[in-house]
Amino acid sequence: MTTARYGIKDNQVRAFNKLIRVSHQKLGLVCDTVRGLPVERAIDVLKFSKKRVSGEVLKTLLSAIANAEHNKNLPVDSLFVKEIWCGKALTMKRIMAGPRGSARPILKPFSNLTIVLESGVAPSKKTAKAAKKEKAK
Repeated sequence: MTTARYGIKDNQVRAFNKLIRVSHQKLGLVCDTVRGLPVERAIDVLKFSKKRVSGEVLKTLLSAIANAEHNKNLPVDSLFVKEIWCGKALTMKRIMAGPRGSARPILKPFSNLTIVLESGVAPSKKTAKAAKKEKAK
């Protein structure tokens, strides 16, 4: 397999979502729930999640699936979430009035989200944990 632009292989596809109005810690919790899952299972997990930001993650996942289907002609049945990560974006800074004429800061963070899907068989989590234990020894 050859490496294309940005280190993405021929059987991989990615999608971005920039400036999501949530902190990167809260977005990271949702990202951890779908990392390594097949896309059908990841969609189900995100649809029934109680987190507000899961809708944005679902939208980005569906965008990545559409990219795989239309741009690279990859079969949707064999896609799984290879990588998913989030990072900090800008932070809006606002001021709230405090006691005795003082001011208190209000920070409103934004985040970025990147999803990389790969075509093939998803590695099971048990084998990944076993491999880490063997490396540690």
